[in-house]
Amino acid sequence: MPATASAPVAVTGAEGFIGSHLVEALVAAGHRVRAMVQYNSFSSYGWLETLPGEVMNDVEVVLGDVRDPGSVHGLVTGTEAVYHLAALIAIPYSYRAPHSYVETNVTGTLNVLEAVRHLGIPRLVHTSTSETYGTAQTVPISEDHPINTQSPYAASKAGGDRLADSYHASFDVPVVTLRPFNTFGPRQSMRAVIPTVIGQVAAGERTITLGDLRPTRDFSYVKDTVAAFLAVGTAPAADVVGRTFNSGTGEEISVGDLVSLIGKIMDTELEVRADQERIRPAASEVMRLVCDAGRLRAATGWAPAHTLEQGLAQTVAFFRDPLNLGRYKAGIYNV
Repeated sequence: MPATASAPVAVTGAEGFIGSHLVEALVAAGHRVRAMVQYNSFSSYGWLETLPGEVMNDVEVVLGDVRDPGSVHGLVTGTEAVYHLAALIAIPYSYRAPHSYVETNVTGTLNVLEAVRHLGIPRLVHTSTSETYGTAQTVPISEDHPINTQSPYAASKAGGDRLADSYHASFDVPVVTLRPFNTFGPRQSMRAVIPTVIGQVAAGERTITLGDLRPTRDFSYVKDTVAAFLAVGTAPAADVVGRTFNSGTGEEISVGDLVSLIGKIMDTELEVRADQERIRPAASEVMRLVCDAGRLRAATGWAPAHTLEQGLAQTVAFFRDPLNLGRYKAGIYNV
């Protein structure tokens, strides 16, 4: 079935942190969404289950798996655009189960590219990560920065990126790659540093358990990252297709200073205790990431609309809601 102006858009990884926010934004922009949720025996829709009914009225949930070509083919048939966000993301777990990362992040991406290619879908937005750059060799980091994968997770994502580039060059697949720097906000996994800190404080802890406090990151509020997805997903093809775009604020903060800022926002004195289990292998730790998003601004006009403090305040409000906090295990470190 050929795509039409009224065709839905497809989102893989729709049940996750960024994916669920993207689904909301797409519906708000007037789209119908076909949302792939990884098949599970509980029939759980992940974070999509928390979205308002008026949003979900325009969402068709499809239980499937990007590792399965048939699932992907069925998902994208008849769509006008595909936003590919499905991925295994936790860096520490990639040390334990690297094969799983290749299956999902490389083979899964291959399945999406093949489906888009053979069905003639007009636009594919592929999701990369700033982790593919490794520790900054020059700052800010532009898209021309060398790729230096320091973890199995980063390597698997870079593999998916290279496949996306090759499918555009070889088969003219209309793919654009978005490479977000560290995104945070409501619904994020506690495997990430910001929800780890906020979640522990919201649960009553005053001694926060973390890994290395020295690395710096460029943190973007989730609504700004979603706006970047929409920007590259709807911009004229001549401006974006076949290209890679960073999204980020251009500002960096160390993990230690971030903890102090969160404590100030939550009006709480915090003590930090180092946990060796949370510290990456020395050569695998990415010490500095700061984004140059000039290419994205020039091509689409995108710019972040939230400061770090504004985003943190919204995230704190989310975790202070007992209903939201109750969905997490704040006292357990899950790799």
